[in-house]
Amino acid sequence: MLKRFLPLAFLLLAPFGLRAWGVDGHRAVGKIAERHLTAKARREVQRLLGTETLPLVSTWPDEIRNYPEFKDTAPWHYVNTPSGLTQAQYLQTLATQTEPNAYNMLQAKLRELGDTGKPEAERLAALKFVVHLVGDAHQPLHAGHAEDKGGNDIKVKFRGKDTNLHSLWDSGLLDYQGLTYTEMACQYDRQLRRRQVRQWQQTPVEQWFWESYQSSTQLYQEAPTGTDIDYKYYPAHAELMKQRIEQAGVRLAQLLNETLG
Repeated sequence: MLKRFLPLAFLLLAPFGLRAWGVDGHRAVGKIAERHLTAKARREVQRLLGTETLPLVSTWPDEIRNYPEFKDTAPWHYVNTPSGLTQAQYLQTLATQTEPNAYNMLQAKLRELGDTGKPEAERLAALKFVVHLVGDAHQPLHAGHAEDKGGNDIKVKFRGKDTNLHSLWDSGLLDYQGLTYTEMACQYDRQLRRRQVRQWQQTPVEQWFWESYQSSTQLYQEAPTGTDIDYKYYPAHAELMKQRIEQAGVRLAQLLNETLG
């Protein structure tokens, strides 16, 4: 039954386990986006979603990966590139990669969402992927290095427990702050300034990935394999974590406003 939501022709790339921002992070992105939709885009989003909401569908692409018919969507959630690239090299690599990844699949799903000639079920699935992939694009380790699978192979300790750098940024830091996704969205969004929102929304999509790549470079340097991460790490990185979720939310809203409004 789920097969009707997506085209059958997927390209295969070996996946690895990841869930950017965890459930609460993705839902906070969706909740922030809801607050920045135009009236027209809001109506179209509600029409496509029916009784669902942007926060609740934001995790759907992670949930369906457990089904055999969707296992090939795993590479859609990240862009792995070599380390040490300049901005020009990175953007060139991003533009020329042909295998499915978060960047080119976000572009593809935006086109499907905006095509009113597509079946409604296909546009609905595209909307769910857009919501999710914008969140993925803003998690620094989803634009990490190919040689360590986006930080999954960087083994560290956090709060005395074994984890890896990727997982720490997926959910470890979010869980540490102890907020629900609604609390997170309300708190983060309330602090945003209109000028800052406009500036973030004017940034092209490929730049979002470059921002994440730059941040991941710093995170790699700070925590090589074997690092025992102490209590100082969260306060030192909380602002980056918060900013990436804020940016994802307002930029998602802008994409939906442009595509549906």
